[in-house]
Amino acid sequence: MTDQPATPGATPTASPSGPAAAPFDRHMLEALVCPLTLGPLSYDAKAQELVSKAAHLAYQIRDGIPIMLASEARKIDG
Repeated sequence: MTDQPATPGATPTASPSGPAAAPFDRHMLEALVCPLTLGPLSYDAKAQELVSKAAHLAYQIRDGIPIMLASEARKIDG
């Protein structure tokens, strides 16, 4: 038996912060709200974050998946 990639032609993925990070589906933004305030979120494409201005928090997006945990959010100036 030989070692082969699970998918033919598969290549290693880049780090989440690299240019090959999974894209965020902007349509998901319509359904998501801040878990603390239940208020709207804005998408910061450069930082790959969803920002809650009301809570002064930025939720990181990893591999195209928003991490909606206040304990993992970054505090921002309001």
